[in-house]
Amino acid sequence: MSEMNEKLVFDRPDSVIDRPTHYCPGCHHGIAHRLVGELLDEMDLTEKTLMVTSIGCSVFLYNYLNADAVEAPHGRAPAVATGVKRARPDSFVFTYQGDGDLASIGMAEIMHAANRGEKMSVVFVNNTVYGMTGGQMAPTTMIGQVTTTTPAGRCQTHEGAPIRMTEIIASLGGTAFAARGALNTVANIKKSRKYLKKAFEFQLNGTGFGFVELLSGCPTNWKMTALAANERIKDEMIPYFPLGVYKDVSEEGGVC
Repeated sequence: MSEMNEKLVFDRPDSVIDRPTHYCPGCHHGIAHRLVGELLDEMDLTEKTLMVTSIGCSVFLYNYLNADAVEAPHGRAPAVATGVKRARPDSFVFTYQGDGDLASIGMAEIMHAANRGEKMSVVFVNNTVYGMTGGQMAPTTMIGQVTTTTPAGRCQTHEGAPIRMTEIIASLGGTAFAARGALNTVANIKKSRKYLKKAFEFQLNGTGFGFVELLSGCPTNWKMTALAANERIKDEMIPYFPLGVYKDVSEEGGVC
C-alpha cells in the first residue's frame, strides 16, 4: 500500500512526551501513563492539570506526561494534592501512586482525603510489591508471594492478609467513585480507561473524590516473564482483588 493510502489508526497522545521509557520490560506503568494521557487530551485537561506523585516507580510520571507536577514526600501525595486543589480549585488535580506508597506509608493520608471527599482523583497502581526500593513486601502482597522481606512467602499468620484498598475507600462517606481495573488484557485496559474517565468526570463536576485501582505487573520483582506476569494477574490477583465499580454516587443519590 502506498503512503498516500495509509490510514493512521494509532498514535501517541499529545500530552505524552515522546521519549524512551526507563521502565522494566513488561511493566504496566507505561500503559497507565497512556490511559491518563489519552484522557487528558480527550477531556482537554492538560493545560489545567496539576499531578502529584510521591516516592516509588510512580514518581517518574512527570518524565512522561507534559503537565505540571508536584513531587510529594513518600505516601503524602493525597495531603499535598488536598492543598493544591484547595489553593487552585479550578485546576484538575490527580495523584498517581503505588501500593507501598498509598496503602502503607500513606494509608492515613489516602483514608482521610477520601473521607473528607476532597475533589480530586487518585490513580492507584497495585503490583503487590515495593518495586523501586528493593522488592519488599507491600500491604497488597499476596499470601505465599516471595519478596525480599518474605523469602519463604507472605504468611497470613505473621504478616496478615493483603489489603483490599478499593473496598475500604468505597466504604468512606466522602468517596464519590471507586473502581478496580486491570492492565493485563486489552479488554481490561478498555474497562480501566472507562473507570478513570468516570473518576475524572466526578472531579470536574464537583461531585467529590474519585479512586481507581489498576492491577499491574512487576515482572522484575516477581522474577517472571512479562507474559507470565499477565497470567499471574488473571489467575492470582483478580480472584482476590475482584474487578468492577465499588461505589458510584451518581447511582446512589450523591454526597454532600
